[in-house]
Amino acid sequence: MSADMMHPPVDLRLSDLFLAACEMDVAAFKPGNVSRESPGHGMTAEDFLASAEAAAPHVTDPDLAIGERIYRAIKATREAVHCNTNLGIVLLAAPLLHAAQHRLPDDTLVQQLQRSLDALTREDAEWVYEAIRLAAPGGLGASPRHDVREAPAVTLLAAMQEASKWDRIAYQYTHCYADILGAGLISLHQGRTHWDSETAAVTSAYLGFLSGFPDTHIWRKHGPGTADEVQAMAFDCVANLARCPDWPCARIHLTGLDKTLKSSDFNPGTSADLTVATWLADRLLHEEEIRISNHTKGSTQYV
Repeated sequence: MSADMMHPPVDLRLSDLFLAACEMDVAAFKPGNVSRESPGHGMTAEDFLASAEAAAPHVTDPDLAIGERIYRAIKATREAVHCNTNLGIVLLAAPLLHAAQHRLPDDTLVQQLQRSLDALTREDAEWVYEAIRLAAPGGLGASPRHDVREAPAVTLLAAMQEASKWDRIAYQYTHCYADILGAGLISLHQGRTHWDSETAAVTSAYLGFLSGFPDTHIWRKHGPGTADEVQAMAFDCVANLARCPDWPCARIHLTGLDKTLKSSDFNPGTSADLTVATWLADRLLHEEEIRISNHTKGSTQYV
């Protein structure tokens, strides 16, 4: 395992898509989290955009395995902004982008995603453990098994299986992105239909995660009771938004929740990371639909 940096080959299509997902992350108003309109937790939207630019060449490098992509993206991020802005985003994006690049002609993105996850190795775990130590995320405690402060004795997938009990990002690894490809995409599509706005749709997906289960970043940093309280606040906010006739009305409730969460330093980071991955997965699946449609049209010309 060598940590020397290199100039990675550039996959411009996927790099641009990753950057677009990260730009959408800060364009959308996400109560408690950082956006262009509402900085917080010592970070600004510019920090996240600089992080995305630094990480993109590495997270989309087709020559790297998933673990090394994650480490190199986080190392580049730390050199760019000197704080943890995107560990969760990179952890979730790397397998999706790897699957998009290695999908077999007759396979779907989801089928290849499962294959990419199943193929994770102990070396992947070494890279990711080092990335986590480098990022030093808030609320990182000791674990009785597979602690990231020690050399891994198992594959990355096995380590994620253990961590999935308290980390919803790890849960995606062991459940083939079930939250993202299920409830996340549903909330995103419903938000588009209801608000006719892409940023509002991203907000809807974010609130879907925040109200759907306790945010595990808050859970680790502030405890399960606080995470439950924040989930209840988000559920009330979703109910209030359902009664709003327009987005200005919705913004009143969103701003109120944002102020409440940030005044207590409650950052729903996991929900935000899942939202970025949902938008990215949605775009990758949309590309897949276009590819299948074009292939079908081409085939019917010769029937």
